[in-house]
Amino acid sequence: MIIVALVIVGLCLGSFVNALVWRIHEQEEQAKSKKKSDKRYQARLSIAKGRSMCPDCKHELTAKDLVPVLSWLSLGGKCRYCKKPIPVQYPLVELVTACLFVASYIWWPESLEGAQMVVFGLWLAILTGLMALLVYDARWMLLPNRLVYPLTAVAGLQAVIAISLSDSPLTALINTLMAVVVGGGIFYVLFQVSAGKWIGGGDVRLGWLLGLIVATPAKSVLLIFLASILGTLVSLPLLLSKRMKRTSTIPFGPFLIAASIIVVLFGTDILSWYQSVFLPFTI
Repeated sequence: MIIVALVIVGLCLGSFVNALVWRIHEQEEQAKSKKKSDKRYQARLSIAKGRSMCPDCKHELTAKDLVPVLSWLSLGGKCRYCKKPIPVQYPLVELVTACLFVASYIWWPESLEGAQMVVFGLWLAILTGLMALLVYDARWMLLPNRLVYPLTAVAGLQAVIAISLSDSPLTALINTLMAVVVGGGIFYVLFQVSAGKWIGGGDVRLGWLLGLIVATPAKSVLLIFLASILGTLVSLPLLLSKRMKRTSTIPFGPFLIAASIIVVLFGTDILSWYQSVFLPFTI
């Protein structure tokens, strides 16, 4: 029953992610536009009050158009009103979010009882925000502060609760602070040395955020390592097939976010395996 509930909630929040990233991007484009702002359209773009609409024809969508995945399938992947294709991103994000919710429940590293349920609930909120950042960065190669800062606040609340639940709160606090320093510090150095050519400022802020989430310096290092591996696994085939040039730029944020999810769920097991295989005599 819990898994069914998580699937439903995950699908709905995945749909929210799609709407959120489009609205934020559209608001930014409207703000940068030299044309006179359409106040009615701006009001329709409100995240809190605006109704869902087709990104192409801007027709307001009804309830039957908004059922996650099923509406897309029933419409054959096209808008009911303008008949233009609805990107496969929409059902894909909904499905991935639902799968991540279920995976988090199945493989959550702590016992889900008492205050841990609060930590887990905050993780689902963080996961939703991370999905929004991933989609935004993948589409527009930008990690907007409008998403990063609120997400950092939620992650900070989760960290405070997790530290208070720890057997040694002081050690947990130090580990979390060091994780933040490692997570963002490496990217900050790269950003400063390259004057922003090697890595963007958004990645630096994302590094701080993900360090706060993974909560130990060892996991921050693992996070960066896994993100690099994932980035290589995606980039290398594109380079070999000449679908991407050596001078091409790809966003690193999605790889960092994917790696952070792996580390949150499996980081302790991965580090234990590494230590048992490569550092068996470490005391």
